[in-house]
Amino acid sequence: MSTRPDTEDFASVLMSGVPLLDVRAPVEFTQGAFPASVNLPLMNDEERHLVGLKYKNAGQDKAIILGHELVSGDIKAQRVDQWVKFAQEHPEGYLYCFRGGLRSRISQQWLAEAGLPYPRIIGGYKAMRSFLIEKLSASIASSKFVLIAGFTGCGKTQVIQQLDATIDLEKLAHHRGSSFGKHATDQPVQIDFDNSLAIAFMRLHAAGKRNIALEDESRLIGKCALPIPLRDIMQVSPVIWVEEPTESRVERILHDYVEDLGGQFVRKLGAEAGFEAFSARLLESLQNLYKRLGGERHSRLNLLMLEALASQKATGALEAHRGWIRPLLTEYYDPMYEHQRAGKASRIIFSGDRETVTRHLKQQGY
Repeated sequence: MSTRPDTEDFASVLMSGVPLLDVRAPVEFTQGAFPASVNLPLMNDEERHLVGLKYKNAGQDKAIILGHELVSGDIKAQRVDQWVKFAQEHPEGYLYCFRGGLRSRISQQWLAEAGLPYPRIIGGYKAMRSFLIEKLSASIASSKFVLIAGFTGCGKTQVIQQLDATIDLEKLAHHRGSSFGKHATDQPVQIDFDNSLAIAFMRLHAAGKRNIALEDESRLIGKCALPIPLRDIMQVSPVIWVEEPTESRVERILHDYVEDLGGQFVRKLGAEAGFEAFSARLLESLQNLYKRLGGERHSRLNLLMLEALASQKATGALEAHRGWIRPLLTEYYDPMYEHQRAGKASRIIFSGDRETVTRHLKQQGY
């Protein structure tokens, strides 16, 4: 097998999406990683902790000796086998540790001894993370944006999905951006969101696209925060407003927040447990709006939601959910968005239904 060189061409590695073997401890991986990375650690969290204590109290040489004692025999063989399998499945990939130092070099050595040389990222996670932070700031500063806005359920995300010069912020954040926007699985941590956002910008710029369409978002998409420079630019960027009738918006909310979300929970947990978790999530999302809705309106909508869930559980039918979706839109979300639209009126440069807006943006090169 030919040996590929180690690399510090971070842009090519990250934009290509080649698989990356992350040999850091699991606790490091969960704090932040890259989109195409897989965590197959050299040391687990406890082993890393013990080696760190030894390093602090006795120095590097003693820490290395302890590390080799902890990861030896069957434990070492098992971990090397996992790396070999990864390298065989992803011959185009690279491995990395935190700084591109001792852990990645040891992993490389053991792979080579197993007959499978594998290249590493020079500088490791820290160097690539610093590179992405710089790229994100530079990309935001050198881009121009148009925002796609409209009432809840108007299909803004569907517009985004049909464009080329765009970044789907809600997809990167794994959240639909409203009180009901959580999915059945967790959002990425902030660092992972930032890394994915930086890479998305890099890919657009590499394709010569610096005029970029974004969905109009608040600074927080669930728990993921937009970079402050991006949010600042978005607050003064031109706006395109999507107009859709109430009934079509009700149907879209029914699909997204009932049919699709319910399906996610069922696939994750099974039919019975999935439905119970889905029901709890809907009720929790409504409860989060209690103060804004007021007690009377919350009680009314909560009762309608409970009735709809009971109907769905008994018959599988979703129709009754329209009973709480429609008033939630017309009584709560629509007045709020009408107020926002008035505040953005001077920035609205085009409006129309979803198909008209999509066609217009494509004609403008988005």
